[in-house]
Amino acid sequence: MKARLNHHAVNPEAYQTMLKLEKFVNESGLDKKLIELIKIRASQINGCAFCLDMHTQDARKLGETEQRIYLLSVWRESAVYTEAERAVLALTEAVTVITANGVPEELYQQVREHFDENQYVALIMAINTINSWNRLAISAGMSAPFSL
Repeated sequence: MKARLNHHAVNPEAYQTMLKLEKFVNESGLDKKLIELIKIRASQINGCAFCLDMHTQDARKLGETEQRIYLLSVWRESAVYTEAERAVLALTEAVTVITANGVPEELYQQVREHFDENQYVALIMAINTINSWNRLAISAGMSAPFSL
């Protein structure tokens, strides 16, 4: 893929707005490794090579294992994720492809077994933010590794 434009140079205000969302997520109190799992899983679904490259590297820097990164696309068939992580991965998938089934009540209750209302909103914001980054990167023609 050839880069179409440098979105942060072309529209710095839009880029700064995205950074504010990222700051909110990073300061939400959610576990940093969990945030990276969200980013990787949404990026896999959306087919964003740029974000996958970035967030698998970020996850490794936080101490995430290669095995858990490799198995993320098949998390349902793997025993390496906690029940809380599994709930968040299911939520990530539901929100990323929200037109398919929305967020079913059963899934909401499953997530709420592990996270309070405030954390639930933070999780939704984390999922929404990476989905926005994915759409921006793909639309701008960013690929891994990125170059203009």
